[in-house]
Amino acid sequence: MTSFALALVLTAACCHAAWNILVKHINSGPELVWLFSVIAALLFLPAVIWVLVVQQPVLGAREIGFCIASGILHMGYFLLLQKGYARGDISLVYPTARATGPLLSTSFAVVLLGEHLTWPIFLGGLAIITGVVFITGGFRRGAEHATRSLLFGLSAGLIIGCYTVWDAYTVRTLLVPPLVLEYTSFFVRATALTPYVVTRRDSVRRLWREHRRAVIAIAVLNPMAYLLVLIALTFTPVVYVAPAREVSVLITVMAGTLLLGEGDFARRMGWACLILLGMIVLATG
Repeated sequence: MTSFALALVLTAACCHAAWNILVKHINSGPELVWLFSVIAALLFLPAVIWVLVVQQPVLGAREIGFCIASGILHMGYFLLLQKGYARGDISLVYPTARATGPLLSTSFAVVLLGEHLTWPIFLGGLAIITGVVFITGGFRRGAEHATRSLLFGLSAGLIIGCYTVWDAYTVRTLLVPPLVLEYTSFFVRATALTPYVVTRRDSVRRLWREHRRAVIAIAVLNPMAYLLVLIALTFTPVVYVAPAREVSVLITVMAGTLLLGEGDFARRMGWACLILLGMIVLATG
């Protein structure tokens, strides 16, 4: 992995951890997904117009179809993640999702995209995935709360694995600009959730009144986190990018245990350090 790709992925990880912490803090539902998607669509509109005018990408039926399908996958991910945060701990749901995602996306990339799996990639990815699995308590039979968090994390991770490889193909093979792909996701989420939100306008108004700054921050950090990853994917294999993103687990676990009072700091941070070690091996391999 080049130093530029690593810088993109690390910056993306920080953005990703930050917006997830804000989502957990607000603890809302589809209304939040709709609201930050609409705001992001407004904020990034000038940039996407510039890309379309200057780059003039080829956007036929196939390219548009892939973008729309990506938007649907991302919407499912956001809704499932919010439900998981409402019913579980962010320091359990988030790491589980981030472990399952790279495991599946790396496997899909090798099988479907023909990417090569080297020993540094394998060992670094294994360290990351092992750390994230055991940060949740491993596979021990635990309380219902922990089990529920684990199931939500695994489900979200499955969607992550799917959309990572799908989007990598879209930006690398179909040559869809990353910003156009991400902007389509805004549009799909906002459009699909509008009928639901219309019946809950009071909830949306209250959300905006009480959490305006946090919602705007999510609207900026969420797209930036994934745009940086998409840019890295245009010149870096998925088998490097997908596991390296998981440094965000360190930040999220620390915030969940210290700021949100979810506890068990020493054990969770110990496994989080293994995740960081795996990322270093992966990045220098």
